Amino acid sequence: MASSTTRTIVRAVKRDASAGAWIFPTAASHNQGSNCARRSRGCLVMADQNVVTTAEEMVDFKQVRPHLVILGAGASRAAFPRGEAHGRKLPLMADLTEIVPVAAILDKSGIDWHGKNFEEIYSLLYDDGGYERVRSELENAVSEYFYGLQLPDTPTLYDSLVLSLRQKDVIATFNWDPFLIQAFQRSYCVTHSLPTALFLHGNVLHGYCDKDSYQGLREQECPRCGKQFQSDKLLFPITKKDYSSDASINKAWDVAREALKNALVVTVFGYSAPASDKDALSIMSDAWGKPAKRQFELFEMVDIKNQEEVVASWKAFIFSGHYRVRTTFSESFLAIHPRRSIEAFLNQYIDAKFLEGNRVPLEAKTLEELHGWFRPLVEAEVQN
Repeated sequence: MASSTTRTIVRAVKRDASAGAWIFPTAASHNQGSNCARRSRGCLVMADQNVVTTAEEMVDFKQVRPHLVILGAGASRAAFPRGEAHGRKLPLMADLTEIVPVAAILDKSGIDWHGKNFEEIYSLLYDDGGYERVRSELENAVSEYFYGLQLPDTPTLYDSLVLSLRQKDVIATFNWDPFLIQAFQRSYCVTHSLPTALFLHGNVLHGYCDKDSYQGLREQECPRCGKQFQSDKLLFPITKKDYSSDASINKAWDVAREALKNALVVTVFGYSAPASDKDALSIMSDAWGKPAKRQFELFEMVDIKNQEEVVASWKAFIFSGHYRVRTTFSESFLAIHPRRSIEAFLNQYIDAKFLEGNRVPLEAKTLEELHGWFRPLVEAEVQN
């Protein structure tokens, strides 16, 4: 039977889904071994009961608490260090003015942008009140650039990430780029047991009907009222990040709060908790609660920055030594225990067992190869 905390997050997601189900259209093997014993040199050797083998992990499917993944721009930069399908680079706020074509807009308006964070520039223009036309041009330029980004035909980190989680889990992203939605679209052929996606800063592909609380792709029409979905708001001034002003983003934060309250494992990937996001951090901290009351949870951070710096950024969320810092997704708990991360966590940290793991084949050359690798995991879930 599912725990009360599991039922809470499931209800939260179902409430959102019933009010606004995802209607994204889809895009046009393991050696299981033996669970109990093996033969070695002609003798029957009993399996070590303190070791969870890869085969055992694959079939260890339980109704457990959620795994929450929080994505920042660093995740997309790590996924495409040389650019996306067409070679276009993935910007961070620190270098957005150098990558996204906004410099000409700022130059013709006489705005000094060199060496400045884009969010800071936008906030100054917003606070001034006299740059509405410039802000509109900047918003359009940012939206068009990110809207044009595309996953390559080969497997990406986003494909592995989406397939490594189940329906009970949640991905909350601060990224505007379309990669997460595109990865969902081409993962449905493997399973529909995929995580809930939350766009905490909006997304260029995402649309929402405020009247009927449906969400989907922004070009689509609401299945209830027939009107085209409204695009997400992307840019907010640092001094006034009022997420409640946008219905879609406000709903995403409502579900994110529930996910934080109930998650057993949280993985933060490429999000550095910047001071410019103090409102978001405050919301997350309130939902997570005091670290002393989260003694059995694991907080994991995937970031290329210095470990001490990363830990300092998230100290309000960490209890004692209950954290992990890794520099790549391949070293994360999720990549080592795909679709079984919470079961693996319980085996290792509660039952004190050793784990062989079942690493995602990030080196897969084709989507067919990657999808084929995940299918036995999905089949075990269906059989269970």
